[in-house]
Amino acid sequence: MGGKSTTKACFFCFFLFHCSISTDIFPKQALPTKSGYLTVNPASNSAIFYTFYEAQTPTSSLSQTPLLIWLQGGPGCSSMTGNFFELGPWRVVSSFRKNVEHLSLEPNPGAWNRLFGLLFLDNPIGTGFSIASTPQEIPRDQISVAKHLFVAITGFISLDPLFKHRPVYITGESYAGKYVPAIGYYILKQNNELVDSERVNLRGVAIGDGFSDPETQLATHGVTAYYSGLINYKQRDELEQAQWEAIKLVKMEKWSEATNARTKVMDLWQNMTGLATLYDFTKQKPYQTNLVTKFLNINEVKKALGVNESMVFESCSGVVRAAMHEDMMKSVKYMVEALVGNTRVLLYQGLYDVKIGVVPNEAWVKTMKWDGIREFLMADRMIWRVNGEVAGYVQKWEHLTNVVVLGAGHILPADQPLNSQTMIEGWVLESGLFGGEIFLEDNNTLVAVSVVVAVAVGIVDNGNGKWEWEWEWEEGMVEEGRWEWEMGGGHGGIGNGNGKWEKDTVEEERWDFI
Repeated sequence: MGGKSTTKACFFCFFLFHCSISTDIFPKQALPTKSGYLTVNPASNSAIFYTFYEAQTPTSSLSQTPLLIWLQGGPGCSSMTGNFFELGPWRVVSSFRKNVEHLSLEPNPGAWNRLFGLLFLDNPIGTGFSIASTPQEIPRDQISVAKHLFVAITGFISLDPLFKHRPVYITGESYAGKYVPAIGYYILKQNNELVDSERVNLRGVAIGDGFSDPETQLATHGVTAYYSGLINYKQRDELEQAQWEAIKLVKMEKWSEATNARTKVMDLWQNMTGLATLYDFTKQKPYQTNLVTKFLNINEVKKALGVNESMVFESCSGVVRAAMHEDMMKSVKYMVEALVGNTRVLLYQGLYDVKIGVVPNEAWVKTMKWDGIREFLMADRMIWRVNGEVAGYVQKWEHLTNVVVLGAGHILPADQPLNSQTMIEGWVLESGLFGGEIFLEDNNTLVAVSVVVAVAVGIVDNGNGKWEWEWEWEEGMVEEGRWEWEMGGGHGGIGNGNGKWEKDTVEEERWDFI
């Protein structure tokens, strides 16, 4: 991926790129707030590539605005896929004129930087536009990954005094189900050794369709496929035979062989079903992330991002994957257990992901050793609605929140952009179901009331069949029309941005507001 000269050239481009940008392929308004390289080894010039987008409409001063850090999976897949295909403020789109494909950027209404700063890191080194001086320097395990990430994150924070005390949330999907706990756990340990002024202000971690406890998750594949109707009983038996072989190798700590055995399980499952992708069994073709690869190999785009034009972008690096081969089947569950005891943890899955989705996630979560695990497993699974439509289900106890998102597969922010945005904003701000369960009884059925952004501070039955609500209004928190809720058969908007109530279809004699 290049040596010292490549690194220096990339840094040179970073300092100049604002001066010469074409408005055709990469319009000025789509440029990141910052982008470039964060050195993780000064001796070799190995560095992690990043792009950062400041919050579009922050709810507080920038010094207090939450900072989300996004890590892609793989291992070896670039976070630029997350940026330009999933949750960044701009998405790559394709159009044809006179049978010629033209790539361009269009705004993403579900961007995660609507209220928060958003930092994408190409991790580990050697991934995407990141630079490893030699293949031997690429991390082989999660401890090495975490050390590099810690240097990169603290290096980024040092770029601007306003970054110093911002609340930090580490997020990611898939194999980042290892990266996220690893860096979160490492930050906890480092913070114990550092003075307050040098600590990272970690407030939580979020893992989407994460590969965190391979042995437990692998054991669910036969059951998942069978009860999804994708295979018959004979095929289930064959698939389970293969998965038990892989699990035996994990128990023997034969890590490389276990990784190979898991690959055989996945190939067998794929061949049995003929699905376009196990990451979403409803899709007729795989996720079309190839547009991002084409886009990022355009020299004009590289120049805009501060990347040496000689670099070839790969969405996923085979070299990095090979380096992490023995790490694949190792668990980081103990790291998640430490995190949930010290900070907030969000786990979320797309319902259609049969590979690393709901069933594998619930299987390993229930084996966690954590003081609150019994209460979490007994907690109500609440119906989550967005704009009156069922968006998924939320289960929460103390620091741990689990969300199942409907209409989504593995790459959830791409499948459900607005709902994923609502989810991450609700979780970070601790509002609605993500802050505390709010529900009412309707015909002896618990029906969730999802409040988007607004903060509910009280709900009581006044004894005569009416519900009384008390709200804490924070003027300017959200844009007009953003606050909504659903109660049984009634819908309403709460707040027009000026502290006034607006009635929709809720009957006045049924609901009292105080």
